[in-house]
Amino acid sequence: MAKRAASPPLIEVRDSPLHGKGVFAVRSIPKGTRVIEYLGERVSHREADRRYDHKDANDNHTLLFIVDSRTVIDAGVDGNEARFINHACEPNCESVIANRRVFIEALSTIKAGAELTYDYQIQREDDDPPDLDEVFACRCGFGGCRGTMLWSQSAAPPVKRQSRTRK
Repeated sequence: MAKRAASPPLIEVRDSPLHGKGVFAVRSIPKGTRVIEYLGERVSHREADRRYDHKDANDNHTLLFIVDSRTVIDAGVDGNEARFINHACEPNCESVIANRRVFIEALSTIKAGAELTYDYQIQREDDDPPDLDEVFACRCGFGGCRGTMLWSQSAAPPVKRQSRTRK
């Protein structure tokens, strides 16, 4: 039985002009491609809050991804390359939740060498400090940049697309 040759990787992590580390396409990624699953330890919201309660209020690194009302993925524990995908207001990827798993999919064809981004859609809380927009300032540089990774208080964030599965 012949073994199948391993496919070359789609992505790699390296320094980003947007922020810290980023994820870049090694080769062209067609629109609609499920690029990577967002992995990490699955915890309750209460546990996620407890873990990061001591975090400096000016630290804008976020490794938590809300799956649903019960589950948060903490990519700081057993996370993969997906945790390095940076935010952009006009992203080339989107997060898709399917069967309580989170995937990053290409919204458009991504050329080799381009940085992968998705909109973090960080929601505001009633007890947020007044300088939160500064802490979560966006550096994407796109014309439609909101200037922050947060959604405005007047606009509800879009619902993350739920992937359809066949039964």
